[in-house]
Amino acid sequence: MRHECRVEHPGWWNAPVPAFGDPNAWLAIIGLAPGKHGANRTGRPFTGDFAGELLYSTLLKFNLAQGDYRADPDDGLRLSGAIILNAVKCLPPQNKTLPLEEANCRPFLMAAIDALPNLTTLIALGKVAHDSLCRSFEIPLARAKFAHGAVHDLPDGKRLIDSYHCSRYNQNTRRLDQAMFEQVFEKAASRG
Repeated sequence: MRHECRVEHPGWWNAPVPAFGDPNAWLAIIGLAPGKHGANRTGRPFTGDFAGELLYSTLLKFNLAQGDYRADPDDGLRLSGAIILNAVKCLPPQNKTLPLEEANCRPFLMAAIDALPNLTTLIALGKVAHDSLCRSFEIPLARAKFAHGAVHDLPDGKRLIDSYHCSRYNQNTRRLDQAMFEQVFEKAASRG
């Protein structure tokens, strides 16, 4: 898919999307994968797509971001105390990740997590991100079931908090609204 985009849209990012945020973050938000018209186009997670509107407005509300989000990687927005990572680094076919892609990207996800010295809390945006994190930390999925707002203890003392993904679909169907999303960040902020 990414290779087709390179031909169709040569001015787009069309490459693995790097993490965005504070290298001293205490909070890591784990997304699924770059969206075709979002991060695959712009090179910054959740930038240029509908999901970014709710995510970045929430980060700004919780003082985890400074500046203005204008859906452009040159908007000057900075994260403080937070970083955004993806379970899968590249645009997946039909915008749906495959188990092989998830497995291939897990070492990159864990390397990024391991490089964060102050990390205490992770928020998984959706079941795929949750499952990828559980597999990365060798937690049986039966022991850590995905549920919006659920909190799971990780073996190294960190916490994993689940959230429905902030996708357009979840917001339009009211599976996730702003208040529900903010409650997840309130749980994260009460890290003690």
